[in-house]
Amino acid sequence: MAIQRMDNVGIVVEDMDAAVAFFEELGMELEGRGEVEGPFADRCTGLDGVRCDIAMLRTPDGHSRLELAKYRSPAAIGAGPRDRPHNIVGTHRVMFAVDDIEDTVARLRAHGGELVGGIARFEDSHLLCYLRGPDGVIVGLAEQLG
Repeated sequence: MAIQRMDNVGIVVEDMDAAVAFFEELGMELEGRGEVEGPFADRCTGLDGVRCDIAMLRTPDGHSRLELAKYRSPAAIGAGPRDRPHNIVGTHRVMFAVDDIEDTVARLRAHGGELVGGIARFEDSHLLCYLRGPDGVIVGLAEQLG
């Protein structure tokens, strides 16, 4: 049996409103917000007493989704410094294709986005960069050239 698709990527955040604003500025569309709690949530996560606010966003093409989660209980556990280097084992980054990388970076800076390095050119095919978004999550941007 094969998988059908990748449904979404989940990110735990501390400031839900700021995270939603950041990803909406990137161009994602908010599908909805809600709360998850009860035996289902406890069993699925392996935690007790889960109360979690969630927001689901989708890319404009409708093929990819991002689920943001803010845990009210049990409290979220910090994963270390927010300025961790890019080569930490675990979730690497979330990458988005964009039309204009410089404009996108400028707009995301207004929402707390900070370049990890700089905008780099890969041969004659792409401009690429990584920036830190909400709660230190590394977001990759790629602009196809030509």
